[in-house]
Amino acid sequence: MKLREYQTIARRFMGDRPRCALWALPGAGKTAAVLHALADLYLTGEIERVLVIAPLRVARDVWTDEVARWPDVAPVLGTIVPIVGTPAERRRALAATPLIQTINYENLLWLTEELRGRWPFDTVVADEASKLRSFRVKQGGKRAHTLGSFAHTKVRRFWELTGTPSANSLAALWGQAWFLDGGQRLGRSFEAFQQRWFSYEGDKGRSALVPLPFAQEQITEALRDICLTIDPKDWFDLREPVYTRVPVKLPAAARDVYRKLQKELFAELRSGRVTAFNAAAKSSKLRQVASGNVYLDDREGAWETVHTAKLEALEDLLAELNEPAVVAYAFVSDRLALLARLPGAVDLATSEGLRRFKAGHAQVGIAHPQSLGHGVDGLQRVCRTTIFYSSEWDHEGRLQLLERTGPTRQHQAGLNRNVLVYDLIATGTVDEAILGRHESKASVQQALLDSMRVAP
Repeated sequence: MKLREYQTIARRFMGDRPRCALWALPGAGKTAAVLHALADLYLTGEIERVLVIAPLRVARDVWTDEVARWPDVAPVLGTIVPIVGTPAERRRALAATPLIQTINYENLLWLTEELRGRWPFDTVVADEASKLRSFRVKQGGKRAHTLGSFAHTKVRRFWELTGTPSANSLAALWGQAWFLDGGQRLGRSFEAFQQRWFSYEGDKGRSALVPLPFAQEQITEALRDICLTIDPKDWFDLREPVYTRVPVKLPAAARDVYRKLQKELFAELRSGRVTAFNAAAKSSKLRQVASGNVYLDDREGAWETVHTAKLEALEDLLAELNEPAVVAYAFVSDRLALLARLPGAVDLATSEGLRRFKAGHAQVGIAHPQSLGHGVDGLQRVCRTTIFYSSEWDHEGRLQLLERTGPTRQHQAGLNRNVLVYDLIATGTVDEAILGRHESKASVQQALLDSMRVAP
């Protein structure tokens, strides 16, 4: 086991900078580079205790498994102890004093309450650091705000890892940057940041924060010295994914329901009524109609099937492919409909379903992007295809899901084959707008990543 050249570059970059960010997609080897950088610093006496904050699966499994793969640093770093599980299990883990401990973001509040003002960690590694985007000096997300109270007073080194720093908006960068420099580069407050580089567009109550024409270039330049992008495409001969839109024509009755909701925000179905009370509800209801299943107003959790056109298109596509595929969905009703319609399909959110799919015992694995993003590995050995049955606006979740079977993962598995991505699009519906938004957001984020990249 030897670090790749770009991992060595990342190792040195982070070792030389007490506060910095490494931007690299899943599979690029961020964790290994960080472990080696931490070993370097520990041997020179520059760090004493490290806290890695990550999504639960990553905190519990990925870091502990990764250190065992590297015999050159494992004896130096020792056993990584996750602070996860029940409160009693977390307290026992916290009582230990290894060099490195991990915890999930959801337990940050518990950790600070348990420490009662103490903070023994001189180094913090925020894995999937885009979760810090909600930080605000006075308000914002509670977990990020809790960490912020220690970030610059008791933490000497703060490293951030993510492959999607600005997946949904450039505005997501301010919270992440604050943990690195306290607002020196992008502004001391989010309000100052947005006044300098953004404007509001749209009607009152539905306005959106839009970057000014010069925003991306100036923000990029401000962060250049503390952010590094690693893209395996620069170092390996990776094949670009093949993207395909699969148009699905809605039946006349479903089209009528869609148009009624679109215009009148109300529709009467066989089982009950459907009402969209605001713009967000309207978007959600229209997405449900496009997928085929709509939740009713008067019965909690009840939904009615308004068409099966997407299910039929999916069956045809799976038959044509005749190989394993991950099928992504947006609503619980979609999950139930998929499991009922596709014999042998497994739910990848369950341990048993994930095990069966990775073992090659199931042709179809269904997943919500939020349940199959961070920390899941091994799908690429049996699968190269992702199908979006129904989509969400969240671009970060989409990217994370795609990387489970993406080109970098295929290369890791020694497989020289194209990655296939299919989007089932109900024509003339919000599906088209969602996919268009994903494509535009990808171009914005890619420009940001490109500006910070290091190449051979």
